[in-house]
Amino acid sequence: MKPRVLHAGRAFALTSVAALMLTGCTALDALLGTPDRPRQTHNSSSLVEFLYPNGRIPPAQDQIPELRVPLRVGLAFLPTQNGAGPTAAQRDELLEQIRQRFADRKFVAQIVTIPDYYLRDSRGFSGLQGVQRLHSIDVMALVSYDQVENTDENQWSLGYLTIVGAYVLKGSHHDVATLVDLAVVDPVTQSLILRAGGTDSRKRNSTLVDQDREARESSAASFATATTQMIDNFDVALTRFEADVRAGKANVRVAKREAGRTGGGGGGSFGPLALGMLLLVFAARRRFA
Repeated sequence: MKPRVLHAGRAFALTSVAALMLTGCTALDALLGTPDRPRQTHNSSSLVEFLYPNGRIPPAQDQIPELRVPLRVGLAFLPTQNGAGPTAAQRDELLEQIRQRFADRKFVAQIVTIPDYYLRDSRGFSGLQGVQRLHSIDVMALVSYDQVENTDENQWSLGYLTIVGAYVLKGSHHDVATLVDLAVVDPVTQSLILRAGGTDSRKRNSTLVDQDREARESSAASFATATTQMIDNFDVALTRFEADVRAGKANVRVAKREAGRTGGGGGGSFGPLALGMLLLVFAARRRFA
């Protein structure tokens, strides 16, 4: 019996020493402050890179677009570069907020929400023109965003001694900055018609255990706040744009849409002259039949 007791006592002593050593390391880290290296996450869907892929240079001056009112507007969230960023539910909610906010404008006939997979292989203005013809729309409203998250460990920690060692709760510091942008472009003339954005930045402290969850919450909250600010700013910019159009100050030409004519830059539609010539051809065929 004595050897067994001696062996058990030695194992308990070794376990206690290991626990104390681990606790001592934890306390030393807390005193000296040796945090891990900061981590940065950057997610975005760049408007410039989408419209001007492969390093293309934007034109020095936009052409003057012709808007046929009421407009059919295509609304889309630009695809993210790495598939990260806001969830599909967050993107859909943002687009629906924009659609509801501006659908009752007098010069808007319809706002068509376009899934982002139509834009994944349709980059640049040439790709937008294909989407424009496919959905019979006049202009495209493109939502993009940029979000940077910085996370590092603070210089404090909490050590809790257990029978098998120390359970460490290190502190975490999380910063997030978000920009959400809405740009209305005319694919035919490759012109920017209207643009507005919203921003948000915030800081948050948490324990390392809750770091991932609280980082996701901060990211989603920052995105939502920037979105709300962007919609408010776009509302102001749109009201100013309407006033400039009525006063003849806007860099656009506005024409009333012909009855029965759809959007899409006029592709696939008949004007009065073409329709008249078509009727003459039918009449001549009937006469000489």
